[in-house]
Amino acid sequence: MDAATITSWMREIDIAVRAERDHLVQLDAAIGDGDHGTNMVRGFEAVVQALDSDGGSPPGKLLILAGRTLVSTVGGASGPLWGSALRSGGRVLGDQATFDGMELVEVLAAALASVKDLGTAAVGDKTMVDALEPAVDTLRSRLADGVSLDDAIDEAAGAAEAGMRSTIPLQARKGRASYLGERSVGHQDPGATSTALIIRALQKAVTKDS
Repeated sequence: MDAATITSWMREIDIAVRAERDHLVQLDAAIGDGDHGTNMVRGFEAVVQALDSDGGSPPGKLLILAGRTLVSTVGGASGPLWGSALRSGGRVLGDQATFDGMELVEVLAAALASVKDLGTAAVGDKTMVDALEPAVDTLRSRLADGVSLDDAIDEAAGAAEAGMRSTIPLQARKGRASYLGERSVGHQDPGATSTALIIRALQKAVTKDS
């Protein structure tokens, strides 16, 4: 995997959040501000434009550029959270030109640690962590088991989607949704939903690259 993988990932995210914009808006309207879909589309459209204008940076630098772009273009919580996540992941790779599956795990683990630190959230709080942490754990354990990267990343994306669905019966303990108390129960978390889209986009980019 290399810089082209990162660019492909960001393009796949852009396609996915555009396709799911209205769904994300509906989910967020139920327990938040209703702007999550719009914000994610604006942010990743800007990311794709920024990467298209880049003059050949290595993958880590592209992740940092993507993160900076999200912070500067996206309102709400998702810009700072994903912006910090991608920058933290990019710093893991430094200036190296290529990376392998276990290094991808470390990128995602750094992203997860950044999100948990910034959002002070854990699994069960009804946030994006409910989708991101199972994805990271699954990718790490399946690669350690000797499973191919393509299969491991597919399972990781499935774990993110299962984590997304697991937020439906939860009561929100973080973010704007937590103000609703028990009324947040029965709604799928929009941040976990977009996170599952982002991990599935990564799976598509990695599989395309292999």
